[in-house]
Amino acid sequence: MDNTRVYRMIFAGVYPLYIQKAEKKGRTKEEVDEIIYWLTGYTKAYLQKQIDTRVDFETFFAKAPKLNPNVSKITGVICGYRVEEIEDPLMQKVRYLDKLIDELAKGKAMEKILRK
Repeated sequence: MDNTRVYRMIFAGVYPLYIQKAEKKGRTKEEVDEIIYWLTGYTKAYLQKQIDTRVDFETFFAKAPKLNPNVSKITGVICGYRVEEIEDPLMQKVRYLDKLIDELAKGKAMEKILRK
């Protein structure tokens, strides 16, 4: 499967959609940010820099300070694929983020989303 199109998507273009999805279900931008910080190791300032410089998803994850060691606890189906079975490491990271935002929008508690 050619995932180049997904990798070249600008993170700053998708980020507002994550927030919109969460807010439609009564969740907040701060919760979306907390998920991103947890997953990637970004700080508030560094995340904003990535948004301002309009990096693509490939760069966004390549520059992530540290992927959370508990990502292996993220399981389930997103876009018809089991996230734990996705072989392409970059696509798996993108789908991890999608899955976490989905869980937020579905009303799951932050403690469970962040696998605490």
